[in-house]
Amino acid sequence: MEEDKYAKELEVAVRVVHVACALCGRVQERLLETSNDHVLSKDDDSPVTVADFSVQATISWLLSEIFGVQNVSIVAEEDIQTISKDESASLLDNVVNTVNESLAFASKYGLQSPETTLGSTEILEAISRCNSTGGPSGRYWVLDPVDGTLGFVRGDQYAVALALIEDGKVVLGVLGCPNYPVKTEWLNYHYQHHQTMAQSSQITPDTGGKGCVLYAKSGSGEAWLQSLIDGEKMLEWPNRARLIRVSSIDDPALATLCEPVERANSNHSFTAGLAHSVGLRKQPLRVHSMVKYAAIARGDAEIFMKFAKCGYKEKIWDHAAGVVIVEEAGGVVTDAGGRPLDFSKGMYLEGLDRGIIACSGVTLHEKFIAAVYASWDSSNL
Repeated sequence: MEEDKYAKELEVAVRVVHVACALCGRVQERLLETSNDHVLSKDDDSPVTVADFSVQATISWLLSEIFGVQNVSIVAEEDIQTISKDESASLLDNVVNTVNESLAFASKYGLQSPETTLGSTEILEAISRCNSTGGPSGRYWVLDPVDGTLGFVRGDQYAVALALIEDGKVVLGVLGCPNYPVKTEWLNYHYQHHQTMAQSSQITPDTGGKGCVLYAKSGSGEAWLQSLIDGEKMLEWPNRARLIRVSSIDDPALATLCEPVERANSNHSFTAGLAHSVGLRKQPLRVHSMVKYAAIARGDAEIFMKFAKCGYKEKIWDHAAGVVIVEEAGGVVTDAGGRPLDFSKGMYLEGLDRGIIACSGVTLHEKFIAAVYASWDSSNL
């Protein structure tokens, strides 16, 4: 039946993202408590952590075990060039240990652990299997193992993003947000957590409140949110997931704008000018990673805009999972010309018209599209 299409893929994707979120949580705690031995600089100077490689290896290994190596194709951010270098031996050791530690808990998430400990060769194989380049035909997974690495290393917001694309269309998306609390009023807790470690036992949100996993299947008209599981609990499917919907606010003066934190690849000044011209009055919410899409899908914000600086190309793994979740929650995501994002051109969103605009509804979206056309000629992009 059509409604059962992708049902297994969605369930497996949610389960493996839960595993990845738990992995990231453990690595982030250690990272913040010790030094930055776990951080390496990639060739493009962005920080990369044990978590990036460990999540990629873990998800690749699990998907291959469940669906068969021959049936799994993955487009992902990391390759093995960095981690294979001699000077990265300690990083590789850390990754091997982290992956095995995480897979040992797989049964907690309804998944099978490996029969024997995985060695460095198997870990590198799992990472290197993520070598698909996407395209207009066939089925492939799209993975960003840690979206918002800067947020991750600072103890801030980040996401684990997994989507499935078939014949160029995103058919399902899962977004793990380990530091995005289930209740919005707890959001500030995480920013204060490491300064208040001594008092944290009194102020920690109750079990299941710290983070969440959002997911959606294209065409279903439904987007769902689950709490991350804590302690000794087992993941039950669908784990009392609740439906989420976008905000009903359509007055720009009452709307909240999500902005990227990083200035390196986005034009904040143009975004600010656009927001002012449309009539936004509230302070923007600047947050790392695809958590911005989660905020819109959950109704915590109404707009996300990203206008890349000249020469920057948007990658499909930075948007695929978030876009389908926002759309199924009732939102609208297009490029700045009002066209749907095209995930069929390979690893990049080729043909993108100026930028990306995600809104909670059609009314706000139309106002921003009109504002882009009115402001563009005078912009400095």
